[in-house]
Amino acid sequence: MSEALVLAKAEEQLLELGLKRAAAVLPACVEWAAGHQATYAEFLHRLLEAEQEERYSRYMHARLRMANFPYHKTLADFDFSFQPSIDERQIRELASLTFIQEGSNVIFLGPPGVGKTHLAVALGMEAIRQRMSVYFVTMQRLVADLRRAYQEGRLDKRLRIYTQPKLLICDEVGYLPLDALDAANFFRLVSERYEHGSLIITSNTSFTNWGTLFGDQVLASALLDRLLHHATTINIRGNSYRMKDKLRAGVTHALKEEVTA
Repeated sequence: MSEALVLAKAEEQLLELGLKRAAAVLPACVEWAAGHQATYAEFLHRLLEAEQEERYSRYMHARLRMANFPYHKTLADFDFSFQPSIDERQIRELASLTFIQEGSNVIFLGPPGVGKTHLAVALGMEAIRQRMSVYFVTMQRLVADLRRAYQEGRLDKRLRIYTQPKLLICDEVGYLPLDALDAANFFRLVSERYEHGSLIITSNTSFTNWGTLFGDQVLASALLDRLLHHATTINIRGNSYRMKDKLRAGVTHALKEEVTA
């Protein structure tokens, strides 16, 4: 049997086994092995590595889509020098994801624009890279979704969307006060995830004001008791991270001069 025919049959076999990427790179791998006098084991490793990389790429694409992130940003994209109130070493330690393995929470507190969501997304993306399930949702969308499910008699089923992921990121807690039903639904979600799944919460509201936010001081205290029992709280102070380039370029200063002129 000629070498070309053997190669063609090998490609067919790889395709039948569902190893599409390996089939596509087989000729190149054969050429590489011949040129480098590679062993059979080295050739096989190179072929399977290509298939593995392709599958991981597909996995990442699917998981990132399912995670519902507002954007894709990593810690490498974050300018720690612009927010000196953040302990970079502490964030790097969180990126080890030990807190997820322990079922602990992370809470980012600070005014709008200081980078809370960016850091939450970055930790979520790292979790996906380590093959952990992640889901991102804003507080407003979360409570609206749970309220609708409650009204339609399917709250228990809908809650599974938010209780099943290893990591749930709830963004923008505190921008709007909640009515009694929304507060109760959120409390139930936090209670069901307590010590079973990790939460990352971003909020512009200090804990002392959560009683007002949830319209019930007793409920807010019980909620914080569960959230903070196993949690890392990071307070971020400083200028808006979104405006950092304009601030550095002196644009905001120019705008102030224009207003006062």
